[in-house]
Amino acid sequence: MMEHVSYAKRDCRDPDKIHRFLAASRVGVVGITGDGYPYAVPVNYVWHKGCIYFHGMGSGKKLRLLADHPKVSFTVYREHGTVTDPVPCHADTSYFSVMVFGEAERVQDFVEAAEVLQQLLEKFTPGFYKQAMSPRMVEGYRSAMDGNAVSVIRLTPVLITAKENAAEPEALFGHPEAGKGEKGDGGIIGFGESAEGVSDWV
Repeated sequence: MMEHVSYAKRDCRDPDKIHRFLAASRVGVVGITGDGYPYAVPVNYVWHKGCIYFHGMGSGKKLRLLADHPKVSFTVYREHGTVTDPVPCHADTSYFSVMVFGEAERVQDFVEAAEVLQQLLEKFTPGFYKQAMSPRMVEGYRSAMDGNAVSVIRLTPVLITAKENAAEPEALFGHPEAGKGEKGDGGIIGFGESAEGVSDWV
């Protein structure tokens, strides 16, 4: 389910763009109700079959808090640069961000866990490991650090919001033409491109 953001001009409602962004990005911040304070921790993840998956040790604060407070947020963002303007108060930031709200739970099925861990390997170390991850490998693995099995967490989205502030390359600070003209609306620098026009997610 998509939800509108209050700043309507920045609201992104394009599901394909959001899915591509979530699939391409490498790090997200999971926000959990903590012990007196919110607990927000960055994790590597994969966007797989409409869910956020991340993994970690089979013990520790994050796993304990997730078990006690499964309703979480997950934030992924990318900054493209500072948008210049002749008027200082109009300086801005070019970015794309997504927030996912939902419930997190530990994956108990070894087949699903192996599939997700394989997706993580292919995303972060493509072609490095020749043997595919198997359910038996996941079931039998024990960490040398805590003696527990690996934990794979599935975050099933309930709500998703996305914001974007695109900008023309010449509007970004550091560009030779920065500050010499008006800031573009709906410019060509979006989540898939850098200021040099090179795709970050292909």
